[in-house]
Amino acid sequence: MNPVQFYKCLADETRLRCMLLITRENELCVCELMEALQEIQPKISRHLAQLREFGLLVDRRQGQWVFYSLNPKLPDWAIDVLTTTLENNPSFLAKNMKLLGRMGDRPARAQACC
Repeated sequence: MNPVQFYKCLADETRLRCMLLITRENELCVCELMEALQEIQPKISRHLAQLREFGLLVDRRQGQWVFYSLNPKLPDWAIDVLTTTLENNPSFLAKNMKLLGRMGDRPARAQACC
């Protein structure tokens, strides 16, 4: 992971909020991020595609939903940056978390069965 590219990705507020929300929630789909950020689908999808392209996120399909999570291959220092930022700035995502919490009909995640 190139640190310059990592920090460039986080320099955009929408991408930073997406990354922190996903870090906090473990995985989110586009519709959940749209609700939490009060942004339109094309904007959220564009930012998620950039984060995936640079290796910060991975996605998985479950029926009609695509869920995004942190790339498990992220180096420890990158995860530390995200978790430290999240833990030390609770007010930064407070409104986003409130909006996400109010969202009805959130997609269900498949449960591990075995």
